[in-house]
Amino acid sequence: MTGTSDTGDEFTRHRPLLFSIAYEILGTVSDAEDVLQDSYLRWRAVDIATVANPRAYLAQIVTRQALGALRAAARRREEYLGPWLPEPLATGAEGGAHVLTGEAVTTAMLLILETLTPAQRAVFVLREVFGFGYPEIAVAVGRSEQAVRKLNQRARHLVRTRRDLTHTGIATPVEAESVARRFSIAAATGDVQALMDVLAPEVVFLADGGGVVNAGRRPVVGASKVARLLVGWLIKGARMGEVGLRACTYNEMPAVAVSIDGVLDQLISVEVRGDRVTAVYCVRNPGKLTAVEK
Repeated sequence: MTGTSDTGDEFTRHRPLLFSIAYEILGTVSDAEDVLQDSYLRWRAVDIATVANPRAYLAQIVTRQALGALRAAARRREEYLGPWLPEPLATGAEGGAHVLTGEAVTTAMLLILETLTPAQRAVFVLREVFGFGYPEIAVAVGRSEQAVRKLNQRARHLVRTRRDLTHTGIATPVEAESVARRFSIAAATGDVQALMDVLAPEVVFLADGGGVVNAGRRPVVGASKVARLLVGWLIKGARMGEVGLRACTYNEMPAVAVSIDGVLDQLISVEVRGDRVTAVYCVRNPGKLTAVEK
């Protein structure tokens, strides 16, 4: 077997992990794929015989590339029109190209990670999500081990503080199934009261159109406002053509892919805590829907 074949095999073996690291740091599928392509080219130039731990070495390459991409994207995100939401990632039975599960991949957690500095985010992801050791992380982010420990301590505090504000954890897709079903039926039938009954009083609605398509540019808060907005959107869609709804799971949350005349229009995912929907995330930006099945 040639050296090139060896490096290719190692990269393929660890690809789901590497993609997951890049996605957790960047929050976008397309950017994560770009990072993996650049990382593979760098990996091919390495003499694999000199690498004691290919998994850690590859993670270091991907982390450095992802950090560079994240810093380059910072200005674009500051100028983003309306709310910025992570690019949907298929999970559950639909997602096999990564190793992400649980709360770490939810939209809520990814939005919390957006509030960290790039270094804090990378360290937190490598340590708390994927369990890498501090010496390995230090090499990956170009900091001392002591500095990395401090970064992770600070990141954990910030994440815990923001997460604890919600009081209860996000339900898994299985736990949220009945609530999500009630939500979908109420929305599809235009039953505003039934929709309000399943929404938490302070539910938040965020829509990401990226300035490319029409979407609300400010968060909408409150069961009544969110219920009427959702029903209004679906009524408007029905006037444009035949509306198709497909239940799915993205970012470990129940979701509905909405199409109009067979063309994917948006992905609506719901965050469930207890027996209520506490957040509704709507991605309409076409650039973020390329990996979503209609």
